[in-house]
Amino acid sequence: MAEKTGTETASDVSRRDTAGHRARLRKRLLDGGAEALADHEVLEYLLMTARPRVDTKPIAKSLIRRFGSLAGVLNADPASLAGHPQMGETSAAALKIVALAARRLARQEVRQKPVLGSWQALLDYLQIDMAHLTVERVRVLYLNAQNILIHDEHVGDGSIDEAAIHPREVIRRALDLGATALILVHNHPSGSPEPSRADIQITNRIAEAGRLLGITVHDHIVIGREGHVSLRAKGLI
Repeated sequence: MAEKTGTETASDVSRRDTAGHRARLRKRLLDGGAEALADHEVLEYLLMTARPRVDTKPIAKSLIRRFGSLAGVLNADPASLAGHPQMGETSAAALKIVALAARRLARQEVRQKPVLGSWQALLDYLQIDMAHLTVERVRVLYLNAQNILIHDEHVGDGSIDEAAIHPREVIRRALDLGATALILVHNHPSGSPEPSRADIQITNRIAEAGRLLGITVHDHIVIGREGHVSLRAKGLI
């Protein structure tokens, strides 16, 4: 039996406290800007929409502990999220839709402007999209004469070498698309974005093949959880 405080039960008090806490979170969110809520509070608020009758703060904190960060939670495998204690598919979907929205917003920013003139937007998009992948993924961003992204091609998963990415095929695809330039992208699941010897070698083979046919390789960007590295900025192209 619920413990009573006068005519009010302990569960009544708990619900009132929870409602007050949520109202304070909502006010901080609406009034305080981007840094108004701590990472676990962001998750707590998102989970409130899926679990309106549950105290979601402990769940949010346990998710941060398990996956390491807010980004780690939002980019986690859906099955892993759904299987986490007190989660389930509805709660997992409430988190995954935010990650999906963030990717689409970042992608739209990239597609609206010349890539070389909005370099930070490109890096933000790639970091959101690739930093937490658990497999190594290779992509080629094809650009037109105005350096606007016309095609983002997923070349394959696995180590970046000529077994996975063929210089002639990359350049042939550029010609098929009417692209005049391209940017190579891949991620390092280990976390460190430092390029390997194979990364450098394949980049220069593609750049050499492109020069013969008027296709410019602007850069090769390596993405990791610890940041990114531009081979062009390091003088490796």
